[in-house]
Amino acid sequence: MHDLVAKLLRGQTFRQWLVEFIQFCTVGLGSYVVDVGLFNFLAYSGAIHLPWDAPMVAKTLSVFVSIIFSWVVNRMWTFHNKSDKSRGREFVLFLAINIGGLLIALGCLGFSRYILGLDSQLADNISANIVGLVLGTAFRYVCYRYLVFTKAPQS
Repeated sequence: MHDLVAKLLRGQTFRQWLVEFIQFCTVGLGSYVVDVGLFNFLAYSGAIHLPWDAPMVAKTLSVFVSIIFSWVVNRMWTFHNKSDKSRGREFVLFLAINIGGLLIALGCLGFSRYILGLDSQLADNISANIVGLVLGTAFRYVCYRYLVFTKAPQS
């Protein structure tokens, strides 16, 4: 059990991991504000007319803007000095993982809208910005920690 915990902590103390996790959650909160604010502005303000299904397009756009925000802040703060990848390679991995998170959020939104028939602003926000966000955040944290912001093992 001790070996498993040590492997999961990747050389950090529990306190160091906790600080990292709190920083990740703080960045996530900022990304959430960007994502949800932009989503609601684009989908429901009437200031911009989006093609096709406005909430689906708005969610896609808001997630991509929040991805860029999240990568910059996570790279500079949460996971600084924890990656030996080039910034380009790191960003491509980060983007791929966030596309996975986007698909989770869109899957929740699509399920709510097209399977359950719930298409109100409240239902869209619950499915995309609460259920999708929780599932996507768990997915992203694990992938960031073990795939994106990593260094090659030292021999």
